[in-house]
Amino acid sequence: MMTAFARTVILYFLIMTGLRLMGKRQIGELEPGELVLTMMISDLATVPMQDFGIPLLAGVIPILTLLALSMLLSQLSLSSLRFRRLACGAPSVLIREGVLQQEVMRKNRYTLDELLEELRSQGMTGVEEVKYAVLENSGQLSVLPWAGSRPPSARQLGLETEEDVTLPVVLVNDGRLLRRNLEAQGLDESWLRETLRKEGLSSHREAFLLTLDERGKVTCVKKEGRA
Repeated sequence: MMTAFARTVILYFLIMTGLRLMGKRQIGELEPGELVLTMMISDLATVPMQDFGIPLLAGVIPILTLLALSMLLSQLSLSSLRFRRLACGAPSVLIREGVLQQEVMRKNRYTLDELLEELRSQGMTGVEEVKYAVLENSGQLSVLPWAGSRPPSARQLGLETEEDVTLPVVLVNDGRLLRRNLEAQGLDESWLRETLRKEGLSSHREAFLLTLDERGKVTCVKKEGRA
């Protein structure tokens, strides 16, 4: 039992470390090589987990080899545009100037039904509304509508606007005080206690979320009562 537990923990953290080295990607954003690597690693890890007759190194060494190969290929992709195009492919334009590129769609085996579904999901009702539609290496479709189909911006309407986008910093997360974030804002616990008092709270443990944005605006969400 302890052997199975130890093997599972070791392989789990090894795979998690490897996936972190690959970068922050969602499954739908993985390029073909990255997806194949993920599937191979998961398959290699299950064998030594289930069969105790196989040495643990028989699973660890292939996984480390694949991760090293992945990092090498990533470095080559960064340094060589030709290798990057060969390994990762290139984006394909499915709609150009409002015209369907049928040959490109056939080459990518991308059906008209799939294209129309993607356009509808991005608020487009027809091909004529789209100036460019680009099939990215990740398989996602980037849609660029004609200028007349895009909603007007405040600048185009001649309206004066004030920049209101700020990045809030989380100070309390589910009752836990993030002391490092508090100190990074040049604040102390005296400020925190006073802020919580104004929100009707006696301790940070009673707050589900507490944030402070660049303008000094405090947002506080109280914890709901638990049965």
